[in-house]
Amino acid sequence: MAPTVLIVDDDAAVRRTTAKFLAADGFAVAEAENGEAALAYLQSGSPANVILLDLRMPVMDGWTFRREQRRIPEFAAIPVIVLSGADVPRFFELDVAATFQKPASLIDLRLCVRRLCENPGTASVQP
Repeated sequence: MAPTVLIVDDDAAVRRTTAKFLAADGFAVAEAENGEAALAYLQSGSPANVILLDLRMPVMDGWTFRREQRRIPEFAAIPVIVLSGADVPRFFELDVAATFQKPASLIDLRLCVRRLCENPGTASVQP
């Protein structure tokens, strides 16, 4: 079964483009337009091997999502890659596997996702 990447971003074009690129490389992709939708997806029992997370979104932003994700034991171990153009100096506060500033190289992003799927316990992955 292909690893699943959950893309959490309020920009539909970013989700669509990233999803197409990752799907072409053999990943299964799920999309959520904000943190609340992403939590609902995970709580439904749907899979996610890696989460790509934007930070500034309506309803529930990436900061709040990350706090909630870390609080729920069954979701806390899912590696997170921040993909955002906002709050770049504060990325380190999120304690995530990797960070990319928008616009990011999809090739570097794909490589990072692949590494995390192959080695989910990796503390930090550099693109």
